[in-house]
Formats: sequence, structure tokens, C-alpha cells
Amino acid sequence: RGLGLPAVTFTEDALKAIAVMAAGDCRRALDDLERSWTFGAQDLPVTVEVVQQALQRTDIFHDRDGEGHYNVLSALIKSMRASDPDAALYWLARMIVGGEDPTAIARRLVIFASEDIGNADTRALAVATDAAQAVALVGLPECRLSLAQAVTWLATSPKSNAAYLAINAAMAEVRQSGGIPVPLHLRSPSSREMREAGYGDGYLYPHDYPNAVVDQPCLPESLIGARYYEPSNRGDEKTILARMAWWREKRKES
Repeated sequence: RGLGLPAVTFTEDALKAIAVMAAGDCRRALDDLERSWTFGAQDLPVTVEVVQQALQRTDIFHDRDGEGHYNVLSALIKSMRASDPDAALYWLARMIVGGEDPTAIARRLVIFASEDIGNADTRALAVATDAAQAVALVGLPECRLSLAQAVTWLATSPKSNAAYLAINAAMAEVRQSGGIPVPLHLRSPSSREMREAGYGDGYLYPHDYPNAVVDQPCLPESLIGARYYEPSNRGDEKTILARMAWWREKRKES
């Protein structure tokens, strides 16, 4: 009706697509409505395909603030987690073509690098943060290359959520047991009063011992023996796992 042409009709999906892309901007919606009508055939309803042609958008149902945003983002993350670079690239492309803010994509890649890869590939976090910096530096359209590089690297990296599980377990311990005092030997004696109170007493400086390994507890007494970080047997964590086992043996010998 706003066009003053009673014969103009739009399919329900076409109107929904225009509404999604307008993101609450009524003037933009009316402009897109008119532009779409000019691309349509006379006496025929304007369809989604016509809207796509008129607005030069193929992923017209990608709502940057609604369900479409979260569905595609979820698909991107799950594809990388499944080590499927082709699927991950497809969902990345859907987000870019759909008008997603590239900085939002980059932030999620940084989170993924620590949550789903961690120490299985110690370069993953650097790759993700470098991509985020590149996005801020060059912007679209060029930053799509940096995002694609990061997505393919993360998707093909060995996976481990051990660091993610470890911090969650440690935080659960803190919430349960509260603020247990720091053992005296781990405290820094930065004043005479602190030294007289026993701060630092009995601390063993690892570098003074063979292999820089000493049998010295670093947890509160009530938590000695607790383990939060359990490395996987994948990627770089395989080396970390072996190193931690070797340290435990050396501590028993010291």
C-alpha cells in the first residue's frame, strides 16, 4: 500500500526476509520493499528470489541478532570441533555473506582455540588472536582471508578440552572450599614482620635442585594430591602428559 500500487503483492517469505534484514529500521525496510518491487515481474508476487536479486544478498535470512545468527555460529563451532574444514568454511562464508560483524566471528575463534584445542596445539590461540588483530587492522572484505586461515587451522588442529575442564574443576573447588590460606612457604616475605611470621620459611627454590624438580607441595594442605588438569594423549598434550608423569617420578625420588 505504501507504494500506491494495489496490484503489488509479496510472498510471506519475501516480506519476512526484508523485515529480518531491516533489523528494526523502518526506513530501510521501506526502501528494500520498493527496490524489491522494481525487480519483480508485473502482476506476479515478489518472491524471496526477487528480494535476493534486488538486494544482492544470498543469505537473506541471516539475522545478526536473532536465531539465524546463533544457528549458523553454532554450526561453525561444531564443524571446527568435528575437524571438518570444508563445513567450517561454508558456515564462515554464510556469516560473512550474511553481514555478520567479523570482529564477533574473530572473538568466537579465540574462545574456541582455548576451549576446544587448548594445549593440544599450542599455536592455535596465537593463530586465532592474530586473526582477530588482522580483522581490526584491515576489515572487510580482505579480513575474510585471515578468518578463513584461522578457521581452517583450528578445524584441522588436534582437539582437547582439558584446559577448559581444568579451570572449571578448579573454580568448583574454590567455590566449595572457599579461600583456604596460602601455605607459609609459598608466601613472599616482603617485610621484616612477614619474615618473623614465617613467610617463605622452608621454600625450596627448584633451580637449586637437579632437573629443577623438588618434592614441595604448592596446594593448601587439605588439597594436596588434587588434580585438575589431565592432558589428553593428542597433539602437543601428549608431550605434556609424558613430562608431567616424569616430574611425578622425579619428585618421588627427591
